[in-house]
Amino acid sequence: MELRPNRAKQNLANGEIVTIVSGITHPDDIDTAGPLGFDGIWLEGEHGGTDAADLGNLTRACDIWGMTSVARINSNDQGLIYRTLDRGAQAIVVPHVNNAAEARNVVEGGKFTPIGKRGMYTSRQGLGVPDYFDQANNVSMLIVLIEDIVAWENLDEIIAVDNIDVFFVAPSDFASSMGHMGDIQHPDVQEKINDSLSRIVGAGRNAGALATNGNVAGYVKMGVRFFMTGVTPWLDTGFKQFVANAESAK
Repeated sequence: MELRPNRAKQNLANGEIVTIVSGITHPDDIDTAGPLGFDGIWLEGEHGGTDAADLGNLTRACDIWGMTSVARINSNDQGLIYRTLDRGAQAIVVPHVNNAAEARNVVEGGKFTPIGKRGMYTSRQGLGVPDYFDQANNVSMLIVLIEDIVAWENLDEIIAVDNIDVFFVAPSDFASSMGHMGDIQHPDVQEKINDSLSRIVGAGRNAGALATNGNVAGYVKMGVRFFMTGVTPWLDTGFKQFVANAESAK
């Protein structure tokens, strides 16, 4: 058996747009979403209920459809990082990475020697793969969240850290850290977010952003290629259009 490819990582390496969808929380719903063509599913373990016991079935459902399982954890803890990978996640999202040392900690927890210090264990992804340890570092995906103003201040040193696949600029905590809680559209917040994304792209690294139908084109023009988007706005738009169509036929 060969190690399953990481679709999001491959597409990103090819310069393609990567779309990771959040708000899907059950393996059956992942199966339903599978034929739609999403690149990956965001499994929420910081603000949502995804934990280690859930990850086997959630990541297995992603594997069936060739989608990347992207698990956000709630702490920059090496043991938590590699346990989540061991449970079958193909990508890890680590919150509040604010300096180079914290970025290096992600790498140490997420990569086997000689790159990092990930504990030696054949993950769910590695079962039946004889050369798993030789391949795993190239397939696993590490994503750090730039979501505090202090991360913006330290951005140059953060994006200089090797073996991180995506530097994802998260808007809500960013706004709060600037004293604009709940106002991600504040001009100062938008300026810092856009500056962060531009600097990441300008350094030749991969930038990630939370995107909607309204802002995704602008981000693509800036050079962003990795996106997380939620299903709720799509459901809202579709439902309102359904109701409008029904009402117009009365």
